[in-house]
Amino acid sequence: MYEFIEGAIEQLTPTQLVMVTGGIGYQAHISLYTYEQLRQHKQARVFVHLGFRIENQAPTGMVLYGFAHPQEREMFRMLISVSGVGNNTAMLMLSSLQPEELHGAILNGNVALLKAVKGIGEKTAQRIILELRDRLGVKSGRKPGGPVAVELSAVEEAAEALVALGFQRAAVDKALTRVSREQGMSLKVEDFIKHSLKIL
Repeated sequence: MYEFIEGAIEQLTPTQLVMVTGGIGYQAHISLYTYEQLRQHKQARVFVHLGFRIENQAPTGMVLYGFAHPQEREMFRMLISVSGVGNNTAMLMLSSLQPEELHGAILNGNVALLKAVKGIGEKTAQRIILELRDRLGVKSGRKPGGPVAVELSAVEEAAEALVALGFQRAAVDKALTRVSREQGMSLKVEDFIKHSLKIL
């Protein structure tokens, strides 16, 4: 129904946003990630998803969710497509982990990192990985059930090396995600390891 809203930021908190455009104020629930992206701006374009508030297993009203980038909205929509993951849980996950971290955790089958999010148990984490891994892999150039594409192989080799050095996999994945976000995906294995060691 709505693709995005562009206008002045009237109110902004870590969980909600009010934008004014055309004389109308739109209230949207946002993640901590989106809050961080928008808090220095007075004008913005926010990509939206129209959902429903559910009480006693029945819809009681409409709710607008706002995202700083379409990729974050896409991750939100993928998460809520998983059985047992509702709108609030998906927003909590996006507030706890950045979209790139979630993407990496699901692709790499990192149950521990997903379980670190409040309210996500082992079964839910496993279900998220099972249902979304191949879908995310296709978008990353990975064939379902096949090896990770070349751009991810250096990251995976670095991860295995760091785990072999004694670091916890969850910490390793978070460090590598941060390095790939800050330095790009074209680094060599040794460079991924070197930059990650500065974080770990």
